Amino acid sequence: MFLNQFQGALFIRRGYEVSDELTNHLHAMSSLEIVELMNEQDSTVAEVVQGALPEIARAVDLISKKINLGGRLFYLGAGTSGRLGVMDAAECVPTFGTEPESVQGIIAGGSEAAEQAKEDAEDYFEDGEEILKTKNLTPDDVVVGLAASGETPFVIGSISYANSVGSNTVGIACTVPSNLLEKVDIPIGLPVGPEVLEGSTRLKAGTAQKMVLNMLSTASMVQLGKVYQNLMVDVKPKNRKLLNRAKNIVMKLTDVGEAEAKKYLKDSGNDVKVAIVMARKQLDQETARNFLNHHHGYLGKILNEI
Repeated sequence: MFLNQFQGALFIRRGYEVSDELTNHLHAMSSLEIVELMNEQDSTVAEVVQGALPEIARAVDLISKKINLGGRLFYLGAGTSGRLGVMDAAECVPTFGTEPESVQGIIAGGSEAAEQAKEDAEDYFEDGEEILKTKNLTPDDVVVGLAASGETPFVIGSISYANSVGSNTVGIACTVPSNLLEKVDIPIGLPVGPEVLEGSTRLKAGTAQKMVLNMLSTASMVQLGKVYQNLMVDVKPKNRKLLNRAKNIVMKLTDVGEAEAKKYLKDSGNDVKVAIVMARKQLDQETARNFLNHHHGYLGKILNEI
């Protein structure tokens, strides 16, 4: 415990817990004082996440194993938690070249709730079950439930159904202990403590959940061979920026010039991995693709042979 003098008032911090004395003067603070306080509190989030790294790593191993077997990853949440899951799932398609069905984000209240809050949607336990029934959930799938409180009925319902059909489950909650963490195969507890704005879990709780989702998706895709070195070799170059990134990746991993890299990309159908194999092994597109498929898409296995 330490004491902090701020704006003439005495505030007390105990670990990650923040007493009312620290935040109940927001209305009297200047803009700079408010953002300094928020920044101070945000600085504790990474340490909380660090404490959960073993469980996060277990979840990564599970997710990559199941996707390798043809399974899917589902994120389910309500409000901020749901929006974070939807965003992370959407980013997997352009960044890692996944099929849209492979990683899916589901938010209570449906896709409209991602843009406009539907606060009551989280209260329906049965909705979580019903929406997963439409996905034909199997034991090869992984369901990740996100709930800052760890008690959201929509999320608990989805996890209960996933457990009933034999799917593996992961829970991410900022309240420890909580109902969600008790119901999953891998509980990821993130006790960030009270928010600067009481009850506003889009703040520290949202930041902590976003950090964990970054790790789950990125590390899983690395394990699935969608990253070589630190390069997104399965990127889908659908715009000018990504086309330029794809060209630079080909140049970096093959030592060819810009014009050659563009040609290999064009001949490969803008498939970065295929273009790299074509250049490195001097193969035509079909042979390079078959060679890559033989190695299950793991570019490292091929490049390490050369």
